[in-house]
Amino acid sequence: MKFISWNVNGIRACVQKGFLDFFKEADADIFCIQETKMQEGQLKLDLPGYFQYWNYAEKKGYSGTAIFTKKEPLFVAYGIGTEEHDHEGRVITLEYEEFYFVTVYTPNSQNELVRLPYRMKWEKDFLAYLKALEEKKPVVFCGDLNVAHKEIDLKNPKTNRKNAGFTDEERQKFTEVLEEGFIDTFRYFYPETEGIYSWWSYRFSARAKNAGWRIDYFCVSESLKDRLSDAKILTEVTGSDHCPVELDMKAERGDLS
Repeated sequence: MKFISWNVNGIRACVQKGFLDFFKEADADIFCIQETKMQEGQLKLDLPGYFQYWNYAEKKGYSGTAIFTKKEPLFVAYGIGTEEHDHEGRVITLEYEEFYFVTVYTPNSQNELVRLPYRMKWEKDFLAYLKALEEKKPVVFCGDLNVAHKEIDLKNPKTNRKNAGFTDEERQKFTEVLEEGFIDTFRYFYPETEGIYSWWSYRFSARAKNAGWRIDYFCVSESLKDRLSDAKILTEVTGSDHCPVELDMKAERGDLS
């Protein structure tokens, strides 16, 4: 099974930059996008063979997620069931026979960390949501988590120490996710690999210099570890300030076949 996640930083703009070509080439079983920046009816994607599920933010041109899947899920949920968090279109959950599949666009703490207190509440509640799902069956979750976990995960850790996405508080929250039994699949396969990032600022020619951050992830329940085949960061794919990330898993009967 092949899963893809990509923060497209505006799907309408990304479509003009080759999104559909990459989508067809990838031929993923499940393909997720974050930061769609659109409302219902603003774009119709023709994706033969895929079921489409969209979660739009109430605020226009902001946030938003979508999942495209070849196999129709047993159930679909939007948000995490918490009024405080469910106005920005940040989470979609698909239920399949063998696992839950979740895509998420984690809130950014923003300049001067003005949204860090909210981000901390979000992190606590989202982890509780994942653990509640996991009581029923294993979980695969992916998306733009807006955190570089370790110094190895960004080009300039020292100068970014107190910036959004690399604060001690945000990094600790991701550590807690791992301590609760989830696996960061890229680091599972490539624990020491440096210089592989998934986001680059549009400023200062950051992508050309590879001055990036690894903030896009696939994480899975510990019980799925034996089914992991590979995790990839597709740095050659353009069209957004993020690149897609990929998870490959061994299929079992009752999965997505």
